[in-house]
Amino acid sequence: MKVIAFNGSARKDGNTAILLNAVMDEMKAAGIETELYQLSGKPIQGCIACMKCFENKNKRCAVEKDIINECIQKMLDADAILLGSPSYFADVSAGMKALIERCGMVSRANGDMFQRKVGAGVVAVRRAGAYHVLSSLNAFFLIGQMIVPGSSYWNLAHGRLPGEVMKDEEGMKTMQALGQNMAWLMKKLQA
Repeated sequence: MKVIAFNGSARKDGNTAILLNAVMDEMKAAGIETELYQLSGKPIQGCIACMKCFENKNKRCAVEKDIINECIQKMLDADAILLGSPSYFADVSAGMKALIERCGMVSRANGDMFQRKVGAGVVAVRRAGAYHVLSSLNAFFLIGQMIVPGSSYWNLAHGRLPGEVMKDEEGMKTMQALGQNMAWLMKKLQA
């Protein structure tokens, strides 16, 4: 079993990556393979509404000049998808929005190809806006007929400077519980 995590932060290895790794540490402890893919510094653009994915039905985006098809393949190869984003003006980062739009459209064009995979989102937030970000991440999973596990609280932690989320004890415990719940669910679905 494998989980692929996408860090939608412009900061590589910042608070969002710390949260994703906290979730994945629990999954690793349960024997699940993990991979963190950082969007930072990589070319990615939003959907151009060409609708070629609905014509081609080849599980790929027709726009080939960026990383999306690599990301789609990683999602296809995984049993679970973990999305992480900071709160940027009370929503996901631009890179995460592009990932959601493009991977979501290709999935829909190919019969909801991520259907019944486990999916969860995590949010790094300085002060406010995290719940809307979490809702945006969850919308990707839910429209794709994926299974979203819960945690001990909303999947967020507070921190502005890199590393500050580790001071949010409740936030870090929430990430640990999410990782445990994801691992449990993945094993149940595999049985």
